[in-house]
Amino acid sequence: MGSHAKAWLVEDESAREMLDRVLTERPFLLLPPLHRVPLRVGNVVELVGPSSSSKTHILIQAAITCILPKLWKGVSYGGLGHSAMFIDLDCRFDVLRFSELLNHRIMEAANGSSSKVGCHQKDSEAQFERMKPYNEELFALCMKRFLYIRCYDSSEFLATLKTLHYRLQKEREVHGVNVHLLLIDSIGAFHWVDRGSSSFPLECDNRCKYAIKKFLVDV
Repeated sequence: MGSHAKAWLVEDESAREMLDRVLTERPFLLLPPLHRVPLRVGNVVELVGPSSSSKTHILIQAAITCILPKLWKGVSYGGLGHSAMFIDLDCRFDVLRFSELLNHRIMEAANGSSSKVGCHQKDSEAQFERMKPYNEELFALCMKRFLYIRCYDSSEFLATLKTLHYRLQKEREVHGVNVHLLLIDSIGAFHWVDRGSSSFPLECDNRCKYAIKKFLVDV
């Protein structure tokens, strides 16, 4: 434990690098009123709440904001233009729902841009047909930036964490875009299963938590 504590104290950046990191423009990933959370690059945020309190919906909207471009073909989408990785531990991720929300955000931005140049309500259907190929192109571009991983137990989750550096490096080499956002839903999915399993002794508590802490220290 002492070596891990010392790792946090080791100087691994200059004052200039620290200021560049701290003074980086805050990305607005979360929905209002959570957009007021002062997020910085490297921050870890935990969403806590009862079942059906829209935690997954908030994560999906944050992922969509991340993969949408800031500006594309003259239309402002307010995104970050980076990749997002979603690790699904609940195994209940609905890709159709994700697609609908992404399409809605694309159409919302496109229609908002068109309304500024005098588009009337009666022309909305014709406008939708004209913009369909355009929206499909952007939709495909955004979906390429969304990386989805499903884990069915703690062993798969631990294996994912161990190979995460390699996966991120490959994505950087293949697509030339860094993974800007890592989402895990939900971090305690296997807690009670592991507690009742003989292969996970109680004195070890939660091996996944230890692996995540080690991963954060290593990066």
